[in-house]
Amino acid sequence: MSEVLPVVYLARHGDTAWTLSGQHTGLTDLPLTPNGERNAQRLGERLRGMTFAKVFTSPLQRASRTCELAGFGSVAETDPDLVEWDYGEYEGRRSDEILAERPDWQLFRDGCPGGESPAQIGERADRVVQRIRAVAGDVLVFSSGHFIRVLAARWLALGPGSAGKYFLLTTASLSALGYEHSLSHPVIRLWNDDHHVAA
Repeated sequence: MSEVLPVVYLARHGDTAWTLSGQHTGLTDLPLTPNGERNAQRLGERLRGMTFAKVFTSPLQRASRTCELAGFGSVAETDPDLVEWDYGEYEGRRSDEILAERPDWQLFRDGCPGGESPAQIGERADRVVQRIRAVAGDVLVFSSGHFIRVLAARWLALGPGSAGKYFLLTTASLSALGYEHSLSHPVIRLWNDDHHVAA
């Protein structure tokens, strides 16, 4: 009889006003838009019937509210390591504005002045991976886009900058990390599933 290997489901929060405007939203604690709330509920419908040994959420309200609307608020544990990338001086700015000043800037390579470097957010992601791997059973995580991308890279033991940039995520999407064959072979099982999200 083969071993049942655990799965880690990654839920990105629903839309905020800055998601729609394209502004970098790191530690600014914005609420969900009405559509963001609807899509959080739809994410809950996508997860209905699934059970988890542990549920973790970022303390930022866009993630914790998504968690609540998806139906997991009463069982979730808040993990401060799940907050979004600290964008420092680039908080609230759009990529096109930053690139007008720094044409060669790449978040996943350069980080942000006054904020986190890829190595620093990678260290946070490593702590989350360590905690998740200590759980016996499936895990559900609610967080933000760039952090989830770094988390996926570190799950695979890839560089946070060299790999995270390739894992595009839409809001209220569901992804899953797991293993193939054994706990020594981490893989991506599902990525950026947003079929449940309303246009």
